[in-house]
Amino acid sequence: MFPNLFSPLSLGSITLKNRMFSSGHDTVMAEKGRVGDRLIAYQSARAAGGVGHIVLQVSGVHETAEYTDSELMATSDEVIPGYRKIAEAIHAHDCHVFAQLFHGGREVMTTPDGLLGVAWAPSAIPNERFHVMPRALHIPLIEEIVHGFGLTAARMATAGIDGVEIVASHGYLPAQFINPRTNIRDDIYGGSFENRMRFTREVLDAVRAATPEGFVVGLRISLGERDQDGLTPPESMQACRYLANNVDYLSVTAGSSATYSGSVHIVPPMNYPPGYLADLSSQLRETVDVPVFLTGRVNTPAEAERIISAGKADAVAMTRALICDPLLPNKAQDGETETIRLCIGCNQACIGHFHLGVPISCIQYPESGREREFGSLPMTANVKRVLIVGGGPAGLKAAAVAAARGHDVELWEAAATLGGQTQLAQLLPGRAEFGGIVPNLVGEATRAGARISTNKTADYKLITEYQADLVVLATGALPYAPPIETLDDEVNIPIFDSWEVLRGAQLPAGAILVADWRGDWIGLGVATLVAERGHPVTLCVQGWTAGHALQQYVRKEMLADAIRHRVSIRDDLRIRGISGDTVYLGHTLTEEAVEISGVSAIVLATGHRANDSLFHELAERGANVRLIGDALAPRTAEEAVFDGLRVGAEF
Repeated sequence: MFPNLFSPLSLGSITLKNRMFSSGHDTVMAEKGRVGDRLIAYQSARAAGGVGHIVLQVSGVHETAEYTDSELMATSDEVIPGYRKIAEAIHAHDCHVFAQLFHGGREVMTTPDGLLGVAWAPSAIPNERFHVMPRALHIPLIEEIVHGFGLTAARMATAGIDGVEIVASHGYLPAQFINPRTNIRDDIYGGSFENRMRFTREVLDAVRAATPEGFVVGLRISLGERDQDGLTPPESMQACRYLANNVDYLSVTAGSSATYSGSVHIVPPMNYPPGYLADLSSQLRETVDVPVFLTGRVNTPAEAERIISAGKADAVAMTRALICDPLLPNKAQDGETETIRLCIGCNQACIGHFHLGVPISCIQYPESGREREFGSLPMTANVKRVLIVGGGPAGLKAAAVAAARGHDVELWEAAATLGGQTQLAQLLPGRAEFGGIVPNLVGEATRAGARISTNKTADYKLITEYQADLVVLATGALPYAPPIETLDDEVNIPIFDSWEVLRGAQLPAGAILVADWRGDWIGLGVATLVAERGHPVTLCVQGWTAGHALQQYVRKEMLADAIRHRVSIRDDLRIRGISGDTVYLGHTLTEEAVEISGVSAIVLATGHRANDSLFHELAERGANVRLIGDALAPRTAEEAVFDGLRVGAEF
């Protein structure tokens, strides 16, 4: 089905078995800066799934290169055994492995002890996103860092790693030297184009000198950093052409860690189209004689095949797709594309976990990152009759896991369609792809043998008649409305909840106030949706900003969309009362009263309450019953799916 995708590719002394790869991404699985068993299990699962090669997360090459406390540090020979162990584990599956060699320069996020570190860069030009003012590197330290790249590459070769990738992408140190706006030096490392290229060229020379003949050396670079002071696509392409003879491949992406606008492209969310950088990689590929690898929201083998067959890239990163479904390559090669669990670009548990400082995973496939606990669940020796009530993400995952383990599983859903609140979430602006979680989970459950019925409302009588050994209630939640005081008899403001708006409720003409308690995609998305329909909208957030609970790249995109639609955002406000056409709010920090007049309607995005009434009736009468998902506690789809995994795995 995918002849180009599964064709081999020669690099240096090795041959990749196919054109799919997992690009370098921080997993937050380093153990005190070293490769450990959790990281090995995570990457081994991807190798076993059939991917052609894996690029490990960044490895710091010098003590000044520690940009986050979850980083692998490869500054001594003591790290070699860990890298050897992960190389052997990946090689066991006919998969190759490269290491990323890294120095972030002024891009410093966190330090192990929480103190602000000293950042070093070509020049003392501040970072906008992390508010870092670096020190300008002096030449002896530059030489030491260059030497560190060589030493680290030698360690990787000794450990059996197949190659290294120099990270010049996303505004990190090599890019800072290349960029004339972040490099204003007047010595041999600044000024002319050749001088600004000197650092990266010396790094490549040091790596080549320290590694054996045929050892693969690549360069990762952003084809445009997409911020006001970042490298432009022509500047990046000029650098690539200059360095092409020194590398075995070029791996291209976009964006910069230095700014809010540029950082979105590090892990672009679902409102960016698949393969959106393919035309840029195609332009570069036409001008260089080395393979060009592409990263940028490619999540299906069909999209990857189109890119490669059109000559736009030689290999394609499918990183989040492989987090969501490690078996994607094998499934594609075997013609089982309908069984692939497709990434929806939500960013919640992958890059979102990284920003929280916890190991990455996937909201659809929480086994990712937890391979040692859930990677290979045993078949049950004691088959149980299991009834699951509720066909949202929690119930569907529980059904899939329990049935796959051999239990007799039936699921009842009261509505005509499966998916629960996901059916509403996909109606929010820019969130349509979120609905993909439903067919993915339904497919898993049905293929595992679970029987699913819709339009079937459960009550105590029906459940007890079914005589299940275990009842799992995944009955979700309902909108919560906080107490709102009516201050006089002349209240003219109707109140809607966000579910009603998403289901098409007609709001009266005029200004709409959206009260947002959680600060997630619901309040922000509903506010934008109402603004799209032509209403002036004020979004009052009970937090420090709209979308404060969202992964930062998703938040930035949704905020930008709301701002473009002229949504007025007021933070740190809670709704208290209404009188006439005036809404009374209280400031959460000062308790000061705030009035907003001329309001035609209020839309509540004030959270949910568990729909758990069946649980109490069943538990009081001695039934073996479990609560999962929002029925246990209203949270997000990630917790719901994880609840389903846990309950399906434990009995």
